[in-house]
Amino acid sequence: MRIIRDYQFVEPQDRGACAAIGNFDGVHLGHQSVIELARQAAPDAPLGVLTFEPHPREFFAPAAPSFRLMRGSARAHRLEKLGIEKLYELNFNATLANLSPREFAQNVVADGLGLTHVIVGADFCFGQGRTGNATDLANFGQEMGFGVTIAPLLEQSEDIVSSTAIRKALAEGRPRDAARMLGHWHRIESEVIGGEQRGRELGFPTANMSIDGLHQPAFGVYAVLVDVLDGPHQGSYHGAASMGVRPMFGENRPNLETFLFDFSGDLYGATLSIGLVDYLRPEQKFDGLEALIAQMDNDCARAREILGAL
Repeated sequence: MRIIRDYQFVEPQDRGACAAIGNFDGVHLGHQSVIELARQAAPDAPLGVLTFEPHPREFFAPAAPSFRLMRGSARAHRLEKLGIEKLYELNFNATLANLSPREFAQNVVADGLGLTHVIVGADFCFGQGRTGNATDLANFGQEMGFGVTIAPLLEQSEDIVSSTAIRKALAEGRPRDAARMLGHWHRIESEVIGGEQRGRELGFPTANMSIDGLHQPAFGVYAVLVDVLDGPHQGSYHGAASMGVRPMFGENRPNLETFLFDFSGDLYGATLSIGLVDYLRPEQKFDGLEALIAQMDNDCARAREILGAL
């Protein structure tokens, strides 16, 4: 997969794609249906996605609470798995934000990227102030020489599949409901960073990962699937993970700590992808370390049973 970040400087081989347009946060089933329409609309053209980094909401409200389901690198990995050949991950800045709907269609879609066909959701808005809609884009396409397909919103059990609904499910400790809308386990992908090594002292060495900039699922303990994406221990594992602030040890920055079952090795600096399977319990403050260790033993036993049944 090739990643193109500037619509004004595009190599000839990166033009002519059929691309789905959107933010694709989570790459959920609705996003996947739009991508599938792109695959079908122009089977002889390269399959592309046109998206933005940072997310426009981050650009316009940088101090707002974190909401993203995945970072840009994780989104790229997921899109590559779906067969995307050209990822147009455009830098969302003041220049791009100030383009009128017509300017976006002409300067970015038609002239800049030279897209032959685009697919957008029925709720798609674009251009300065989000004043353009999917119908406007279709009209521009007729005028400027690119095709437009408007995808209906995907419904599941009478609910619209959306990033908002997925965030709600995760915040309420319902990762399996989130997974049903995503079409895959919700994953947190990041580099392993140094911690305070309390887990090692307790007999449960953990891989610590930052969740800064991401939507925070319910704090607590999860049964998880672990993919080590690089380094000497690359591979797939089962584990139990603690998401939160570790109330036993004072006030701490929220993070994700994962204990890999039947594993021995150094993961510092490796990139891990942690898939949330089941929410086992909320965070707790125990009377002492013995009670904490006993509960961790129980958590791991439950997680092994759950993951073994997948």
